[in-house]
Amino acid sequence: MLAMFMEQLKKIFKVSSTYQLIVVFVVFGITGSLSLFISDYILEILNLSNFIISILTVLIIYQILLIIIGTLFGEFKYFWAMEKKILSRFKIN
Repeated sequence: MLAMFMEQLKKIFKVSSTYQLIVVFVVFGITGSLSLFISDYILEILNLSNFIISILTVLIIYQILLIIIGTLFGEFKYFWAMEKKILSRFKIN
């Protein structure tokens, strides 16, 4: 049952191994937490408290950190392909 679940997760995330799946999850976890921390710090320095600006700041920082942290974990190609997909959805190429 667990093996089937892992195979399905690999298909969803388009990875070839369980190790790569774990790395992808770790990168997502670190990136999410760090982007909130950094954006809060930036908004505090700039003395901004607008909800919309907060959301935009988190989104921008998240995209940048995803590439940086993904690269540090040796998965640049994977996360760069994901970034291109995300940016194409926003019509930014």
